[in-house]
Amino acid sequence: MSQPFSEISADEHDRQQALHGPLAAAVRRLVAAGITTGADSETIRRAQVTLDAVADTLEQQRHDGPRTMLHADTGRPITWADPVIGLRNAIAPPLLIEHTESGRCWAEFELGAPYEGPPGRVHGGICALVLDHILGEVASEGLRKPRFTGTLTLRYVRGTPLGPLRAEAWVDRTEGIKAFARGQILDAEGVTVEAEGIFIMPAWAREAV
Repeated sequence: MSQPFSEISADEHDRQQALHGPLAAAVRRLVAAGITTGADSETIRRAQVTLDAVADTLEQQRHDGPRTMLHADTGRPITWADPVIGLRNAIAPPLLIEHTESGRCWAEFELGAPYEGPPGRVHGGICALVLDHILGEVASEGLRKPRFTGTLTLRYVRGTPLGPLRAEAWVDRTEGIKAFARGQILDAEGVTVEAEGIFIMPAWAREAV
């Protein structure tokens, strides 16, 4: 049994990216501003009223279509809501994942106040989220083969500081329906978190293998 997705043309993808990308970026900025603001009480109350009005406007017409589609040219899934790479999701940093000819992948990104756990450090769960995604990306050959997380093991080498970071991932080996992947998060001084995981092809996709 397959799980087909609707296609989205390159032109329509680019149109939606140009429209919704800046909106998500503005909401992302707002989230950070809400955490770090030192505005007075009256300013905050006025801002709340304005934001409620904006939310009311956006909620008047909901998008009921699929949130995951296939790019007609590349064949890659486009996941609008993904919390790591989603175009419309202001929770996402977002990561722009690059792929090398050798099959590895990497992303350079920045995490600020909305992702803080210990003071000045990224929450460990956010590190796990990023690594789960980028290992899954490389294990699934750029999201072109369905392989989902079976196990994920992390070693926190040291605290991951807020600010510019890099994530990397590669496949150690594959055995039948399983891919064994490894990865890491780095700051300017080196590795902060290491990860290894097993990614498994679901039953509905095995018939085509």
